[in-house]
Amino acid sequence: MATYYNRNAAVQYARTWWNGRNPVYPSFVDDCTNFISQCLRAGGAPMTGAPNRGRGWWITDGWQTGRPGQFARETWSYSWSVSHALRLYLENATSGLTATRVNSPSELTVGDVIFYDFEGDGRTNHSTIVTSMINGVPYIHAHTVNSENRHYDYRNSLAYTPNTQYFYYKIDDVFN
Repeated sequence: MATYYNRNAAVQYARTWWNGRNPVYPSFVDDCTNFISQCLRAGGAPMTGAPNRGRGWWITDGWQTGRPGQFARETWSYSWSVSHALRLYLENATSGLTATRVNSPSELTVGDVIFYDFEGDGRTNHSTIVTSMINGVPYIHAHTVNSENRHYDYRNSLAYTPNTQYFYYKIDDVFN
């Protein structure tokens, strides 16, 4: 059964939680991809896989152990919480949450995702969600360094280098 991506719901989630942490999810020091996954899920993206059922993009409630700073084992996939893993997941997924890589930021719309490889070594280390487009330029929301309506290029970031590479992904509107 097909489900549909609600871009507005994903963006509204980003706007609600960009400067805070939703207590129904774990929080990480490097929280960017966890935040993006939450936004995608709020937009209706279906989770795939689970512990002991192979790879995928998922989270369970098992992280809530009741002990601050301690998590139960195997309560979320790497692709839920690690930028490079989510990018590879989107690059290769054929069902569930799927996306298409595009070449230009102007091809994106709200609810799409941008990944950043600040060193230019092919391994992404940051992820953001597009929350508005102004004259064909994406503006994003993000966690780790909480950001609201930030220009996507991150040139004003301490993480930015001249080697920075961008990976642009259009989230599919229909999930199978």
